[in-house]
Amino acid sequence: MKFHTTIILSFAIFYNTATYAEGQLAKPKVTKINEQVYALLGPVGIPSKDNRGYMVNSTVIIGDNGVILIDTGFTDEIGRHIKNTIAAITSKPVTHIINSHHHGDHVLGNSEFKGAQIISAAKCKELVKESGYEWIQLVENMTGYSFPNTKPIPADKVYPENTRTLVKLQGVELNLWVPHGSHTPGDMMVYLPKYKILLGGDILVHTMTPSFRDAHIKTWIDTLEQISKMDIKSIVPGHGPLMTVEDVKVMHKRMTDLYAGVEAGYDKGLTDSEIRKTLDLHEWETMKNFNELMGVNINRAFLEVEEAKF
Repeated sequence: MKFHTTIILSFAIFYNTATYAEGQLAKPKVTKINEQVYALLGPVGIPSKDNRGYMVNSTVIIGDNGVILIDTGFTDEIGRHIKNTIAAITSKPVTHIINSHHHGDHVLGNSEFKGAQIISAAKCKELVKESGYEWIQLVENMTGYSFPNTKPIPADKVYPENTRTLVKLQGVELNLWVPHGSHTPGDMMVYLPKYKILLGGDILVHTMTPSFRDAHIKTWIDTLEQISKMDIKSIVPGHGPLMTVEDVKVMHKRMTDLYAGVEAGYDKGLTDSEIRKTLDLHEWETMKNFNELMGVNINRAFLEVEEAKF
């Protein structure tokens, strides 16, 4: 789904050209999963003047001679912020970047890692090239800061949809899983079989409302079901604290019930706004960004149901 300027305007947040104040970014919560794997848990929320666009999780995998980094942040300054955090963990350089999907908060820090090979799903690469500058406009609109040095840098190496590929990077075995389009048309998850760790990107989020804006919701639900049956000890989501398989099962049920409720309302001839009044959203209401995202989510589910039944 193309990321349109109208989406940017829908946030209705003013823009100015203030100078970015690096050094005021929140420090990530560095969580050591084991000697090789560290989660850099960023703030939870949507881009704002206060967080300056830093609201994403990254993961550091330390290999033989270098670091594999999953997701690089929303701007070049955030990429540098993440790089400085990594330097406090290990002296090894970042040699590989894996982008979990094309959304700007996960890919626009790529340019700060000169010489690193960038890996993504094939569709992710296309979408970074297509919509990267619109994502820069988005973060500038939402934070009120200008980021003139932020540029979209797409992947060098890509993998097709519906594949699982076992690779070895820096001596570390990784299973690169590109499911059918879920959170976006170009998601990639990373599974470390030795440690039974899953790095989920925004297919998995915790304590916050997932965004359906670019989603294929039914296949996303199927992807969550597949994850819930895997042998996993630890999960790093795209946003929020670490997760367990039980947390995935909860997310799967919540999304399944929501989609079923929208479909039932559609079958009764209700509009999406009428359907919202019929849904039990009490669990969703406890999550961050509910007010900002739930209306869009219900509308996206409605459009998907409508398309399926057309």
